[in-house]
Amino acid sequence: MKLKLKNVFLAYFLVSIAGLLYALVQLAKGMDRTLPLMQRFRDSATALSSGQPCDCLPPLRAAAEQLRQKDLRISQLQAELRRPPPAPAQPPEPEALPTIYVVTPTYARLVQKAELVRLSQTLSLVPRLHWLLVEDAESPTPLVSGLLAASGLLFTHLVVLTPKAQRLREGEPGWVHPRGVEQRNKALDWLRGRGGAVGGEKDPPPPGTQGVVYFADDDNTYSRELFEEMRWTRGVSVWPVGLVGGLRFEGPQVRDGRVVGFHTAWEPNRPFPVDMAGFAVALPLLLAKPNAQFDSTAPRGHLESSLLSHLVDPKDLEPRAANCTRVLVWHTRTEKPKMKQEEQLQRQGRGSDPAIEV
Repeated sequence: MKLKLKNVFLAYFLVSIAGLLYALVQLAKGMDRTLPLMQRFRDSATALSSGQPCDCLPPLRAAAEQLRQKDLRISQLQAELRRPPPAPAQPPEPEALPTIYVVTPTYARLVQKAELVRLSQTLSLVPRLHWLLVEDAESPTPLVSGLLAASGLLFTHLVVLTPKAQRLREGEPGWVHPRGVEQRNKALDWLRGRGGAVGGEKDPPPPGTQGVVYFADDDNTYSRELFEEMRWTRGVSVWPVGLVGGLRFEGPQVRDGRVVGFHTAWEPNRPFPVDMAGFAVALPLLLAKPNAQFDSTAPRGHLESSLLSHLVDPKDLEPRAANCTRVLVWHTRTEKPKMKQEEQLQRQGRGSDPAIEV
């Protein structure tokens, strides 16, 4: 029994010694891989202690160079951490942007305030914009005056009444007489220094002002991007308009960055088969052509051409909106409200309070 225990202890001792030797061998291999310079230092130290000659300068120089490079890199990283981050690119200051003059004719109807509120809130998102709101009326109305005052926009309030011969009669389709002709021309007169403002900014832009003029009806829908597309117009810029002319969109056809035709279904041979919402004109160009205006006697669909024909050749139009491949304005129309219940209550003397502005 004693002999067996002795053998067991002996075997355990031998296995432990073998494991220790294996661990020492592996440690030595790791040291050889990771610390070659230290091995050379040890060899040098051994040689020196034994009195043998030793060339110790190369390893010392190599070690010193490695330490210098590491110190240099650490200094560079610390300097980069202390350096403030670069300032982000800043957009141009609003004062440096050309002004967009938005001309909007409007007339009294049940949805007038709703339309103007929606449009004014879109325009409020656009920097450096001047709203020319022109009423079809004999004098300014409290509804429009109050809306402009509350809009927060830079505005000019103009008023001109459409002549009776040019006014639509009840039930007549809108194409019988073009609507908004007198109002748009009134805005052009103001821009040319002929006065007439009844509210807001009354002085026209001074000579040399850089800007662009856009005719925005109060019932359309506009993307904010559209206004930045037109801002840097040099002559006349153009783009597609959605939901117009019985098509999904109408607009210029562009090849190699130039307008070569128009996608339209109705009278494609018009000089400029574009919608009123589909172009903008540089202010200096308008001021340089004092006789350019809209013609109230123009044939149906030719109102836009009556102005543009005085300003530009079709081949010189400036395509915008990704070469006229993006729709950023839509020719929407608000449905006329049905007031049968209101009329019935009015006959009973119980109509809605007329003092509440709608």
